[in-house]
Amino acid sequence: MSSFWSIWISVISLGTILGCFLLLRWCLKNKTGVKEGDDMHHDFDGIVEINNPLPRWWTIMFYVTIVWGVIYLALYPGLGNFQGLLGWESSNQDIRSLEASREAHAQDLANGNLNEYSRSIAAAEERFGPIFEAYAKRDIEELARDPEALKVGQRLFLQNCSQCHGSDARGQRGFPNLTDHDWLYGGSPAEIKQTLMEGRRGAMPAWKDSLGEQGVKEVVAYALSLSGRKVDPDLAEAGQSRFAVCAACHGQDGQGNYAFGAPNLTDNIWLYGGSEQAVMETVLEGRNGVMPAWKDILGEEKVHLVTAYVYSLSLGKDE
Repeated sequence: MSSFWSIWISVISLGTILGCFLLLRWCLKNKTGVKEGDDMHHDFDGIVEINNPLPRWWTIMFYVTIVWGVIYLALYPGLGNFQGLLGWESSNQDIRSLEASREAHAQDLANGNLNEYSRSIAAAEERFGPIFEAYAKRDIEELARDPEALKVGQRLFLQNCSQCHGSDARGQRGFPNLTDHDWLYGGSPAEIKQTLMEGRRGAMPAWKDSLGEQGVKEVVAYALSLSGRKVDPDLAEAGQSRFAVCAACHGQDGQGNYAFGAPNLTDNIWLYGGSEQAVMETVLEGRNGVMPAWKDILGEEKVHLVTAYVYSLSLGKDE
């Protein structure tokens, strides 16, 4: 913080406290010209105003808050660049990346100079670390049937994954539904964990320049017909011959390919919308979905539990 803003904040903070003190002192003085306890000769609807002083308990409480404000600003950061007599910090300042935050935390642990964030992280690791370590030693299939493990996995999911996939994990446009057993990169425990650990980057190319608008219409008609949709048979027939360029990823039968994250076109489940217009837009402009990697954010032990929770959502459903 620059010196100007440091001084500005300090003046406002201390000036406010001083102003409250002066206002209180002014209110404690009788400037009405009427003796305390006497009638002020004001009445409204039968209610008479009496010149009474401020209640003693109220005055004492006001003084206490003023003194507390001064003590707080002296002990803790709050006056611009002044760090406070206790040297307390909420966290490592000027951190710009997760890696830098972890390095600063490790340095704090080594030096024994912990700020509030580092103390909270250290306390959490000491308390919950053994729990996550124990869960990480168990198979995902076993955890997926353990109610207590699933509660922990669900909390982690709600904190980190629900922003995209929804609190019920049913996804939204552009974000997969995790409950329907329709998987882009595979739905086995190992494949789900790999997706969470490493992330995924989808790459559906745009075909408007290669196929032209008419060619895209034909391919879309054929793709929609694969899931039993009613389409123009002439367009679908023409699209079948053009589908060879799509088969490299989606397969000759259109059932997708886990290796590329290419969706199954035969099940009528559409990530970006299944209307003819939405599918046209996908083929014309392409899609580039990104699933972030969570190994450096949550760590493998927590990812292990989230994997079990996600895997459990589709257990017992038809593949």
